[in-house]
Amino acid sequence: MKKRRSLLFLIIAFIFAQIAWMGLLGLWIYWYVSNYLMFKQVGNKLSPQIVIDSPNVGIFVIGIISIVLIAVAMFFIFRNLTVQMKVTRLYDNFIANVTHELKSPLSSIQLYLETLSIKSVRAEKQKEFLDIMIKDASRLKKLINSILEISRLEQKRIAHNYHVYNADSIIRQLVSDAAEQFRLSEKNIKIEGELQCKCVIDKDAMQIVFDNLTDNAIKYSMPPVKINVKLSLLSKRILIEHIDNGIGIETKNQKNIFNKFQRIDNKNIPNVKGTGLGLYWVREIIKFHGGKITVVSEGENKGSCFRIELPIYKTSKKFYINKLLRQTARKEKIMENADGE
Repeated sequence: MKKRRSLLFLIIAFIFAQIAWMGLLGLWIYWYVSNYLMFKQVGNKLSPQIVIDSPNVGIFVIGIISIVLIAVAMFFIFRNLTVQMKVTRLYDNFIANVTHELKSPLSSIQLYLETLSIKSVRAEKQKEFLDIMIKDASRLKKLINSILEISRLEQKRIAHNYHVYNADSIIRQLVSDAAEQFRLSEKNIKIEGELQCKCVIDKDAMQIVFDNLTDNAIKYSMPPVKINVKLSLLSKRILIEHIDNGIGIETKNQKNIFNKFQRIDNKNIPNVKGTGLGLYWVREIIKFHGGKITVVSEGENKGSCFRIELPIYKTSKKFYINKLLRQTARKEKIMENADGE
């Protein structure tokens, strides 16, 4: 309700501002024309020296330009204010989501620790509590690392670990590792197609891409989860299509889904947790690989297809790919020298 009121206030203020400057423009034109006509009609009667052959166009044009500049300035002010309000709203949502994500495992760990400190717990139960606490601690670590990694990406202080791989084997391995992490069987996920080429990949970073896509497919799908990964070659690029049987993405949200802090609420799955950083992280990683990612969805409950395009080694974006490899070699050399010392 508060957001709607804020938006309504901006719209009303913008409309009144436009009416104000248009009224000012009308008054300016009226003043100019009425004064010109008055002097035209009575000028000769008042004094023979007053001669008006033509209006002073310069004054008229300067006045019009001044009013238009004021209008343009007001437009940009309101536009920037609207963008700032949107960013603030997204940031507030992000803080709320991160707080919830942090609070939940911390509360769980605290509860089990208090239970262990107060009561005498059987050895088997202790092991169960410890396993849960380790899982929650890993969840916290993953969340914190993801936030730190995104900060590094934005500041371009990322660790370069790019190497040449056989495209088919490395993509299959990344998909399989993601499936194993989320305990998906061969019935839930399958890979089609073949890639007879090489690619340059930061394996750890690209693993984050497939982990996030798999995690989203699970979160936004009703059981049983079905994921189909199709591999194919375009003229100079590798095409990876990550297809799920989830709730789908509305057309109006498909362009914004990769934005920072962006989360799509759906009434069918209301309890999905997250920070709104996953797909933003995915897009930035792929961008650093010289590729791009897009999403296609036919509508509600028809699933989503994330299309990843990556350059083929020694075929496309040669300069950029060679730059990535040089940066990795430079980093490894620095690390070797540091170890030698």
